[in-house]
Amino acid sequence: MMTNARTYMKVAVLTVSDTRTPETDTSGQFLADALRADGHTVTAHEIVIDDVYLLRAKISAWIVDPEVDTIITTGGTGFGGRDSTPEALSPLFDKHIEGFGEMFRYLSIADIGTSTIQSRALAGIANNKAIFCVPGSTGACRLAWEGILRDQLDSRHKPCNFVGVLGKRREKNL
Repeated sequence: MMTNARTYMKVAVLTVSDTRTPETDTSGQFLADALRADGHTVTAHEIVIDDVYLLRAKISAWIVDPEVDTIITTGGTGFGGRDSTPEALSPLFDKHIEGFGEMFRYLSIADIGTSTIQSRALAGIANNKAIFCVPGSTGACRLAWEGILRDQLDSRHKPCNFVGVLGKRREKNL
C-alpha cells in the first residue's frame, strides 16, 4: 500500500559570527523560517562567535543530542582571519559530503561569478547526522536551501536524499 507520509527532520541552526545578534541574524533566521515553512522542527537556533573550540563544543553537543537529526551552520566559511568553520568541523565528520560544496559553488557562480571560489561551503555526517555549513550571507543561505537542502531533507526526493541515512525522524501524513 502506497502512503503519502513524509518524514520531517529535527534541525539545529547555528550562526557563526563575531558581530551578529538575534536581531541582526538574517541568515540564521532565513534558514529557521524556511525549515519551519517546509514542516521541519527547529530544535535550536543559536549564535556562536567564530572560535574553533566554541564552535566544536556547540556542534559536538548537538551531534549527541537525540533531539537533533540535522545541523545547518551559516558563516565562518570564507578566508577572513577569523573564518574557522571548516577547520572546526571537518575533524568531527565521520564522512565528508564532498558533493555539497561542489554543488553550492556550481550554483553560486550565477550569482557571484568567480568569487565563488572563496566559498568553503562543506558538509559531512557525524553520528548519523548531516551537518551542512553554508556561507553567512542571506543570499547564500537562500541558494543553499532552494538549490540543495530543501530537496535533500525531503524524504520524497528521488533517487536519494539524506533523510533515509540519518537518525530518528518523525512522520506526518500529508
